[in-house]
Amino acid sequence: MHMRDMVFRPKLLTTLRGYDKASLVADLGAGLTVAMVALPLAMAIAIASGASPGSGLVTAIVAGLAISAFGGSRVQIGGPTGAFIVVVYAVIADHGYDGLVIATLMAGLILIVAGLLRAGRLIRHVPEPVINGFTMGIAVIIAASQIADFLGLDPQSRLPADFLPKLSALWAARETVSPTSALVALVTLVLIVLFRRAAPKLPGLVFAVGLTSAAVAVFNLDVETVSSRFGSISPYLPFPALPEITVDRLIELFPSALIIAFLAGVESLLSALVADRMAGTAHRSNTEIVAQGIANCASSLFGGLPATGAIARTATNIRAGARTPVAGLAHALFLLIFMLLAAPLADRLALPALAAVLVLTAWNMAEPQHLAARLKGPRSDSLLLLMTLALTVITDLTVAIGAGVAVGLMLRLHRRGTPEPDWQPPDR
Repeated sequence: MHMRDMVFRPKLLTTLRGYDKASLVADLGAGLTVAMVALPLAMAIAIASGASPGSGLVTAIVAGLAISAFGGSRVQIGGPTGAFIVVVYAVIADHGYDGLVIATLMAGLILIVAGLLRAGRLIRHVPEPVINGFTMGIAVIIAASQIADFLGLDPQSRLPADFLPKLSALWAARETVSPTSALVALVTLVLIVLFRRAAPKLPGLVFAVGLTSAAVAVFNLDVETVSSRFGSISPYLPFPALPEITVDRLIELFPSALIIAFLAGVESLLSALVADRMAGTAHRSNTEIVAQGIANCASSLFGGLPATGAIARTATNIRAGARTPVAGLAHALFLLIFMLLAAPLADRLALPALAAVLVLTAWNMAEPQHLAARLKGPRSDSLLLLMTLALTVITDLTVAIGAGVAVGLMLRLHRRGTPEPDWQPPDR
């Protein structure tokens, strides 16, 4: 079989031919920059998902290493992302953390099979309004999940997983607002924005979270930290293991595994496309899908979260000068070094500061500045976007994606059969 016809052909093997010292220096610098951005973000995503902050770091290290080693993109950075927060939170709430590990393993196997069956291009046919709709819906849910930590609220019990009951519980706890926590969160948010505008090449997110967390420690402010709520982060990777797997567990977790696999596939290919546009490269979609599967299987073995390509971190990697997947490998290894040497510092991170990180992440995911333009297209596309958004927020991702893809497919068939006279296909 000719090399070009192979389904699984990692970019790392291609780019290492003629690899030189200048490329290594550039990749190491980019890897360090991305690792500094990924450190607080991985912890914040894990906390928002209902998991321990350490599991976010484990995911970024193990899955990030696998995605760069086996992926089909030159500069893709993998790890936990905001897109998984909703489904991960629901799985942990309904099936426990062991259930999440099993679902992640199943999702990884589904992705490997899908990639080997050349399904990489099929995922691209998911209607754009559906992708925009569930992405915006996830952003709304993420923002709502961070209100308690952002404002320092003290709910009497665990917040409900569903959106509307959660808003009700947050409103009931409105009198417990902590001005100190809110100030820490607001200052962090402002600092991140200022750093990004004044020095976009610097890891401003790390500086902002570090400065406000240091202020909490120095002035002994009454603000929750990672260690005060979750205890100390382990400075070591856990030993590979899996929970007990039964047929009944596999059946009940299969729908969640399908959603995780779908999100990982779509998000990774979107990120790879963004990387291609920024860096002038071309990714291998089927190889990328297989790599996402390997990464999720590996993450589950170490008790980590689902993972996929991260658009913001990939863009940071490109802007920092990355040339090959070695930058992604370096990012994972630098995170491992941070875990081994700086876990006590991570314990001191203020939760309102991490909440600010996720509020900004939610804003970037939703891209509200583009909403008006998206709604100016065909009316059917606008209604499909709004339907998917509403179903994501009010019901769950399984219903939203299933209904969105089904309706989108019907609309596409209708347009091919009886095209609307005034409709023009969007410029993709």
